[in-house]
Amino acid sequence: MFNKQELIEFCENARSSYLDHISIDCVVFGFHEGQLKVLGLKIKNEDSWYLPGGFVMKDEPIEMAANRILKERTGLDEIFLQQFRVFGDPDRARPHHDMYKDVLPPEENWFSMRFLTIGYYALVDFVHVNPTPDGHSESCTWYDLTDLPDFKLDHAQIIKSALDTLRLQLNYQPIGYNLMPKEFTMPELQKLYETILDKKLDRRNFQRRMLGFGILSRSEQPRKGGAHKAPYLYSFDLKNYQSALTEGLKGGW
Repeated sequence: MFNKQELIEFCENARSSYLDHISIDCVVFGFHEGQLKVLGLKIKNEDSWYLPGGFVMKDEPIEMAANRILKERTGLDEIFLQQFRVFGDPDRARPHHDMYKDVLPPEENWFSMRFLTIGYYALVDFVHVNPTPDGHSESCTWYDLTDLPDFKLDHAQIIKSALDTLRLQLNYQPIGYNLMPKEFTMPELQKLYETILDKKLDRRNFQRRMLGFGILSRSEQPRKGGAHKAPYLYSFDLKNYQSALTEGLKGGW
């Protein structure tokens, strides 16, 4: 990732600008064509994939740091971002420790320190975002949750934990609103829930429950095109959705 001179300059800047021992990593979820997707960064001069992440400035609130890091690393801005867990295994960043151990002594090497990382998950409308790699990355790519590359450090564990959190928070966070397009069919919404929960849901029960929550508005016109009966389009009534989430959508899935 860095040559010796670049590493020296980065470490000097990091010590003066950032908090020691704290980082942020973001799991960015998108949903497209029935697949839940995760955004990965491929680092220049490495055959390695990482989550978008970075460090916290000394005078910077954590929430602002998470938004800044995600914007700097991927270009994504003004999206739903939720803190979900701290990861603190002493050996979680060991590959980074070893990467530069022959370049700088530990006391001068920013990457030789132990870092706790604060995990955030982000939710985006896949069709309306255009993630772009930063100067340290050669590619910023979506991967199906079922076909992820070999993420380095403990980033595979962070992704799994973020997905577990989505399952737990389906009834308390506007997950559907932030992952689905503005208009969608009931089968498309059901597929999102099935993908997150990793199980099949009964079509009639799902539709009855979703309509019973009073959080959806149905379009007067069905979706046009297709050989079969055109399904109706729905959208989230954001005011009702937010109100329902304060108490939690009742019942399990």
